[in-house]
Amino acid sequence: MFSCRRSGGGLVQAGGSLRLSCAASGFALDYYAIGWFRQAPGKEREGVACISRSGGSTYYADSVKGRFTISRDNAKNTVYLQMNSLKPEDTAVYYCAAGSPRRPSLLGEDGMDYWGKGTQVTVSS
Repeated sequence: MFSCRRSGGGLVQAGGSLRLSCAASGFALDYYAIGWFRQAPGKEREGVACISRSGGSTYYADSVKGRFTISRDNAKNTVYLQMNSLKPEDTAVYYCAAGSPRRPSLLGEDGMDYWGKGTQVTVSS
């Protein structure tokens, strides 16, 4: 099970920052790659970032590259998404997921076995 939370409130102004974290319980995160996904109102869920089991490789959607950073602390069984320079179009429900995707660079949902419940992020203009 994933327990996800935000540092700071869920509503932030454009240009602001927010950090999301997901802590796993009942399974060891270091067996899995971790992905962050988001779903905006009226849109399909999309992959935002992915990090390999060791943390040595990271992948980002073009829309967040240079602004978001995915990281993990396997000792704490926790994964993070640092979001900077937030834009109104980043508004969405964010989910973390763990699994063994064949091609993590595609930021797809295939192979993702464990999902967090999601947390709302709202960016005002």
